[in-house]
Amino acid sequence: MTAYDVDLVIVGAGPSGLYGAYYAGFRGMSVAVIDSLPEPGGQISALYPEKEIFDVAGFPAVKGQRLVDELVAQAAQANPVLLLGEGAVELRHHEDSVEVVTDAGTVVRAKAMLLTGGIGTFTPRELPVGEDYLGRGLRYFVRRLDEAAGHDVVVVGGGDSAVDWALALEPLARSVTLVHRRPAFRAHERSVATLRSSSVRVLTPYEVAGIGGEHLVDEVVVERVGATSRVGVADGAGEGEREDDRDDRLTLPAQTVVAALGFIADLGPVQKWGLELRRRHVLVDRSMRTNLPRVFAAGDISDYDGKVRLISVGFGEAAAAVNNLAPLVNPALGTAPGHSSDAA
Repeated sequence: MTAYDVDLVIVGAGPSGLYGAYYAGFRGMSVAVIDSLPEPGGQISALYPEKEIFDVAGFPAVKGQRLVDELVAQAAQANPVLLLGEGAVELRHHEDSVEVVTDAGTVVRAKAMLLTGGIGTFTPRELPVGEDYLGRGLRYFVRRLDEAAGHDVVVVGGGDSAVDWALALEPLARSVTLVHRRPAFRAHERSVATLRSSSVRVLTPYEVAGIGGEHLVDEVVVERVGATSRVGVADGAGEGEREDDRDDRLTLPAQTVVAALGFIADLGPVQKWGLELRRRHVLVDRSMRTNLPRVFAAGDISDYDGKVRLISVGFGEAAAAVNNLAPLVNPALGTAPGHSSDAA
C-alpha cells in the first residue's frame, strides 16, 4: 500500500483542480492531486482538446489542450503528487485530518480536502439511431479536428458543444450541417450568432431518422419534427414519399456524424461520503466549505445560490477555497494571501 501525507488533497485534475494545486503551493502547502482519468485536464483533455475557449481571462482565444498544458506547468510550481488513473473511493475523517483512499489502494492523508471533480464520471447521451456506426463515422466528440478534414459532417445537437463543433469544423470540412430538433438553441448567444452568419447549414426543427453506409457512414437521413411519414433506414427517398413533403425528409451526404447530445454525469462514490447534495452538485457556503469538516469544493461540482458554471468562475472558487482552508492547514496562516507579485 502506498501512502502520502500532505497538507491538501485535491480530488479532480481539471482546470479548477490544477489551479487549486498551484494556489496551494503559492500559500506554502504540500499537495496531492487525484483523478480517475489517466491525464490531467478533466473534460477538456478527454473530450475537447481542440476546441477554442473564449472566456478565460488573458486569452482572447485558447485551445483546450493549450490551456491545460499551461495550467499543468503552473501547478508544477507546487511540486504536487499526481495520482492519475486512480479514482477516489473512500473518505475517512480524523480529528485533525482527512484520509482519501483510491481504487488502487493508495492512501492520502491531508489536513484538508478540496473537491474539484467537475461533473464526476460522464458518459455521452446516445443518438437513438445508428449506434452500430460508432467508430465507423459516428462519434460523440472530436479529439482531433483534422480527422474530419475534407468530410461532409453532420453535427447533432443544440447546446454549446454542438455549435462549437460545427464552427470549429467549418474551415476543415467539405460541408457542415447542424441538425437540432428544436428551433431555439441552448448555446451561448454569441456562438449562435456566429453560427447563423457562417456557411454551416442549420436544419431546425429536424432530427436524425437514420444513418446509412455499407461499412462506414456515407449518408444521414433527417426528418422534420412532427412530419407524418417516417424512415428508419438511410436509403434515399422512402416508399410512398410525396413530392409535396420531400422537404420533411432529407438525405444528407456524411462521412462524419458528431452526436453532441450532452453527457450523463455520475458522482460515483462521492455520493456516499455524506456530502449535502443538490441536483448532483455539492452544496458549499461562501467560503466554499461543505457540510463535512475539512472538506471544501470548487468548480462545476460545487453549488450555491447564484452559481455560474464557467471555467473562470472555477478558478476564483479554487483560490477562495484554498485561502479559506489555509488556517486548517496551519493556524499561523490567515485567509488573506497577500499579493503574488510580492512573493518573487
